[in-house]
Amino acid sequence: MPVKIDREMFQNFVHESKMFHVDKFSQALVNAMGVGFMAVNTSGITILANTIANESFGAYPGVDIKVAFPDLWSKALQILKRQNKSSEFSMQREKKNYLIRVNPIVVDSEQVGAICVFVESAGLEEMAMQMSFFQEIIGELEAIINSSTEGLWICDGEANVLRMNPASERIHDVKAEEIIGRNMQELVDEGFIDKSVTLEVIKVREVVSILQYSEKGRKLVITGTPVFDPNGKLIRVVSTMRDITLIETLQRELEEQEAMRNQLSSHMLELQNMELESRRVIAKSPCMLKTLRQAIKVGSVDSSVLLLGESGVGKGIIAEIIHKNSHRSEKPLIRINCGAIPDSLIESELFGYEKGAFTGARSSGKPGYLELADGGTLFLDEIAELPSPSQVKLLRFLEDGRITRLGETRSRTVDVRILAATHRNLEEMIGQGKFRLDLYYRLKVVPINVPAVRERRDCILPLIQHYIEFFGTKNGIYKRLTRAALDALLSYPYPGNVRELMNICERLVVMSETDWIDLKDLPSDIIPHVNEVPIDATEWMKGMTLQQAMDTLERKMLTNSLKQDGNQRSIAAALGVNQSTIARKLEKHGLGRLFGHTPPRDE
Repeated sequence: MPVKIDREMFQNFVHESKMFHVDKFSQALVNAMGVGFMAVNTSGITILANTIANESFGAYPGVDIKVAFPDLWSKALQILKRQNKSSEFSMQREKKNYLIRVNPIVVDSEQVGAICVFVESAGLEEMAMQMSFFQEIIGELEAIINSSTEGLWICDGEANVLRMNPASERIHDVKAEEIIGRNMQELVDEGFIDKSVTLEVIKVREVVSILQYSEKGRKLVITGTPVFDPNGKLIRVVSTMRDITLIETLQRELEEQEAMRNQLSSHMLELQNMELESRRVIAKSPCMLKTLRQAIKVGSVDSSVLLLGESGVGKGIIAEIIHKNSHRSEKPLIRINCGAIPDSLIESELFGYEKGAFTGARSSGKPGYLELADGGTLFLDEIAELPSPSQVKLLRFLEDGRITRLGETRSRTVDVRILAATHRNLEEMIGQGKFRLDLYYRLKVVPINVPAVRERRDCILPLIQHYIEFFGTKNGIYKRLTRAALDALLSYPYPGNVRELMNICERLVVMSETDWIDLKDLPSDIIPHVNEVPIDATEWMKGMTLQQAMDTLERKMLTNSLKQDGNQRSIAAALGVNQSTIARKLEKHGLGRLFGHTPPRDE
C-alpha cells in the first residue's frame, strides 16, 4: 500500500535529507526494524537507509541508486511509473538472494518517492521448508488417523472432545461436528455411551480398557491412553475403540462358512465313496490318498507293479483301480491267488496245457490264465507262494512276452500286464533262497505300499460309518453307534485290517439288539483294548492321534479306579476331581453300564 504523509512534514524531511542529515531518533527507529530499509525520491537519490541496507547493499543517504543499484532502480522506476502499486521481486547480490518489496510514497495524491524493504531469502526458504515438512507430517498423521478401521477419539485433560476419526463416526453413526467440543461426562449423562474410558483415565492417570455399549447398541472394546507434558500434567487422552459387534458377526459368518465347508467336504467324501464304491475304497488319510494317486497314475502305463502290504489291506482293490484306469480297462482283469493253488497245478493254471500233458488233463487241452488275460491284466496275489519252477517260467514271460503250454513245443505271444502282490518280505525270502532275485526286480518296476488300517487313522471313522450304513441298508436295519462304542472301535488296532473291520461292522449291525450299538455289543476281543491297554504299549499306540491316546489312558484309569474303589466319590477323591466330572466321564466311556454302575447325570 502507498505510504501517505503530510506534505509539510515530507518537505522538511527532504530538506534535511538534502543536507544528508537525519535526526538520531529517526535513524535509530529505522535501524531497529530488523529488515533492510531505504527510501528514495523520484530522482533515485537515497534519502534514508538503515544499518542492514548499508551492510547488505552499501546504501546510505545521498547515494544515487541509478548508479549504485541499477537493477533495483529499474524495478523501483516501474513502481514509480504505475503509481499506488506495490510490488515484490527477488534480487541477487554478492551470492545472496533477497526478497524486496517496493511501495510508493504518496503526498496529497502525488507520488514523491518509494520505500524499499528487503530481507535475505535464505531464512525465508528455511522457514518455508520447515513449514512444508511439518505440513507433510501433519498430512501423514491425518491420513493414518482417517484411514484407521478402529475408532479414535482425542480428548483434552478435561475430557473435552478435540477430535474423532471417520471410523468413530461410522461406529457411532454420528457426525464429528456434533461431538467435537462436548465433554465426555455430558455424553454419558445423555446416554450416548454407557460409560467413558476417558473419564476413567483422568481418574487413575494410566492406561484403561473397558467394554462399552453405544447408543446404537454396538458392543465396543475401548482402550484409553493418557498423554502427559514434560511437567507431568495430563494434556490428552487418546482412546481407541474396536467394534466387536462386527467381529462377533464375522465370527458367526466364519462358523457358518466352516459348517458349509464341512458339509461340502462331507458331500465330496460321499461322492468319493460313490465313485469308489465298486472298488470298496475309502481314503481320507494322506498315506492312503498317496497310494490311490500312485495307483491311478501308474494305470496309464504298462509297467509291472508290485503291491506290498499286510493281509486284508485291500491290495486286490488297488489292483482293480490300476486296471480300471488303464487302456486295458475294456479287457479282462484276471486274479490268481498263488497260495490257493497246489504247487503241482499252478504252472498249468498259469500257462495252460495241451491234451495228454499229464494224468487227468482234459482231452481238448486248456488255455492258461495268461492266455485268457491277453490284452488285459493278470493279478498274481500272494506271489511269494509261487513255486520255483513257475518263477522261472514267469520270469521268461516277463522278458519276452511269450508262453508255452505244458506238453506243447511251440510258444505263443500274449499281451498281458502283470500286477503282483504279497504280504511277505520278499527280500528276506531272496536271502533264504526261496524267491528269485531277478524275478523280484522284474516285478518291482513300480512298488506301491498299501498302508494298514492302524496307519490310516483318519480313514477308520468314515470306514466304520460306511460299512455300518452299508450292511444296515443291505439287511434293512438302521443302526447307530454310541460314543463309547465308537471310541472303542477307533482305538482298536484291527490286525486283520479292512477285512476285519468289515466283518465287525456286519456282526454289529446283525447281532445288536437295539438301534444303538453300545460297548456291550462289541466283540470280546475289542473290549480288552478298551480297558487293559498298558501305559508303555507305545508300539500298539503308534499311529493313534493324541486325543485317541488320551481317551484310552483316561478309560484305563477309570477302569482301574472302579475295580479298586467301587464308587464315584472315592474315585473322585483318588483322581483329584469332583464327583460330577467322574460321573460324566464314566458315562462318556460307557463304563458305568459295563461294570454294573449307572452314573448319575450332572444336576
